[in-house]
Amino acid sequence: MAHTKATGSTSNLRDSKPKYLGVKLSAGQNAKTGAIIIRQRGTKFYPGENVKAGRDWTLYAMKPGLVKFSTKRKTSFDGKTSRVNVVSVVLESR
Repeated sequence: MAHTKATGSTSNLRDSKPKYLGVKLSAGQNAKTGAIIIRQRGTKFYPGENVKAGRDWTLYAMKPGLVKFSTKRKTSFDGKTSRVNVVSVVLESR
């Protein structure tokens, strides 16, 4: 009897779509109300003044203005302090 291997399917031909994460508006750029500033997984950047975080940690502007990046000291529950990145939208003075 001739033993030939059965022609099966390969298991590594699937791929996921790209998620397009990252900074969408940089510092000093103008942000409209509801404009997405950063798409992220987790809190690499924290929301600051006039910025809210969505369910998937996307940061978006609540009011129109200029995007501003800064750092802030954050104290965790065990008393340790660390520096975190904060994104704010500063209102334009006209």
